[in-house]
Amino acid sequence: MEKLLVLNRSDNVGNAIEDIKSGDEVAYSIEEKKYVVKAEDDIPFGFKMAICDINKGQDILKYGEPIGKASEDIKKGQLVHVHNIEGKRGRGDACQDQ
Repeated sequence: MEKLLVLNRSDNVGNAIEDIKSGDEVAYSIEEKKYVVKAEDDIPFGFKMAICDINKGQDILKYGEPIGKASEDIKKGQLVHVHNIEGKRGRGDACQDQ
């Protein structure tokens, strides 16, 4: 059963559709082709996991769109979150009218 959602073949991350434990063999598909990646970290439901190695400074691609850039090298199977991503458009949590 697939535990990772990847919607575009240019994506380098997938979204966990259930909790994933470190060491799990995680299945996903892109355009009907099946893949498996070993989780290097625990990946909570809804969080992102690298499906290939991502170099520092490289765009993080989700749904075919850049959502940030890697602030450090990220290995295939690792959790991708605020600890290793930098925004490219500014912070979404800061109100501009304050």
